[in-house]
Amino acid sequence: MSILTVEHVNHDFGGRQILEDASFRLLKGEHVGLVGANGEGKSTFLNIITGKLMPDAGNVEWCNRITTGYLDQHSVLEKGKTIRDALRDAFKHMYELEEEIIKIYDKMGEVDESKLQNLMDDVSDIQHTLDHHGFYMIDSKVEEIAAGLGLQAVGLDKDVSELSGGQRTKVLLAKLLLESPMILILDEPTNYLDENHVVWLKNFLINYENAFILVSHEISFLNEVTNVIYHIETAVLTRYKGDYDNFQRMYGLKKRQQEQAYDKQQKEINKLETFIAKNKARVATTNMAKSRQKQLDKMDRVEKISEKIKPNFGFKEARASARFVVETEGLVIGYDEPLTKPLDLVLERGQKIALKGVNGLGKSTLLKTLLGYIKPVSGKVYLGDYLEPGYFEQESEDGNRNTAMDELWNEFPSMTNREVRAALARAGLTNEHITSLMMVLSGGEAAKVRLTKIMLREMNFLVLDEPTNHLDVDAKEELKRALKAFKGTILLVSHDPEFYESIVTDVWTAEDWTLKIV
Repeated sequence: MSILTVEHVNHDFGGRQILEDASFRLLKGEHVGLVGANGEGKSTFLNIITGKLMPDAGNVEWCNRITTGYLDQHSVLEKGKTIRDALRDAFKHMYELEEEIIKIYDKMGEVDESKLQNLMDDVSDIQHTLDHHGFYMIDSKVEEIAAGLGLQAVGLDKDVSELSGGQRTKVLLAKLLLESPMILILDEPTNYLDENHVVWLKNFLINYENAFILVSHEISFLNEVTNVIYHIETAVLTRYKGDYDNFQRMYGLKKRQQEQAYDKQQKEINKLETFIAKNKARVATTNMAKSRQKQLDKMDRVEKISEKIKPNFGFKEARASARFVVETEGLVIGYDEPLTKPLDLVLERGQKIALKGVNGLGKSTLLKTLLGYIKPVSGKVYLGDYLEPGYFEQESEDGNRNTAMDELWNEFPSMTNREVRAALARAGLTNEHITSLMMVLSGGEAAKVRLTKIMLREMNFLVLDEPTNHLDVDAKEELKRALKAFKGTILLVSHDPEFYESIVTDVWTAEDWTLKIV
């Protein structure tokens, strides 16, 4: 049975074709992975099927009485609510039913016996609904999901406005799972999740009885939780049965077959064109030439596979820094209150360090403190001589109305139009990307713009806060290569050991110095 049917959908954005004659079906129990390079239209497709965006043409049809839950890259939380309040909002409709019961009880003292029975029947029906959906177990459900995603350690009474990006993602995801929709739609849910909670989510999805649609660039995660892959490339949506590895095999085979068919047809075309050119002017052979021309005109042309633009990352290296890049003495970081014990850290020239740990322990705060963007609670930070840092921040500014080109010109006003375009193209961005507003770019495209700004500077100290979030598979592999080749010092925050293990010389663990109970 098809839960969702998408037929012949077309969508254009800014003169660029995002989806062309796209068809899609979601069957009961299917675990779908939606994959493709940054900017190919995955989030656009999700916005179309959830009704947030109208397609230019085509139909989207859900089966009757279906409930969906959508976690996208731009979901927000209401300021002033605690984490517990935000999670309880998942049961808002049940709390409304409880209020309705209370109102009915109030009415019972004011009606005659003929109407009393109707009110009692209403109470009975509502009570059955509440019991059936476990209304009186809500708090235990909230505690269970919160513990699974690490929110207990954050504190359920904390205001959501005080949360880090990773913590907000966890709250939104926990709320969605508590709502228990018939269909889950998840847009990069593992971003900002640490290793333990990615494992928890993976197990949850493996055992999820209903269907879901998942956008992710984490290959191992996709392999374990999906049984169908839909691939978007050059506006075309294609279905593959099986996990991501099977998709790669089938996609590679399909690509080779198309290349062979194209080469074979090109040889035939060249042969026909040569015959026509030689024989069309001769009276004896002109009819044969016309026959070949008709054959050529009727030929169903095989399209040449267009190679997608792949990024080419590289970091310019400044002169070597002093031996000791960063030293701290009794450093305590935090904002209103300390997050850590006193830290005596030493980072030497040429070291490449991964900083790992669950969200909320102050990893991003530590980076900003070391670079001098925020003041320490106490203690000292000493930066070495001749230091030229480059800083990749985890989150970009919301509502940024600059184009990608403006972003570069604001920092490098002496660059020519051609130089700016060339720099962004090296990051794998097309002309449509670089002339679009930052606020409408996908997370991966925006990350590539921010990486480009770093790559234009000469540096000897790279400080990167979750640089792989939103990046597609090719971009992650290219970034890994570039970081291995960089001869300077690196301090990298990451939840992805598959990414950093072959790059770093050591791993620092935030749990070793946090004041929080983990």
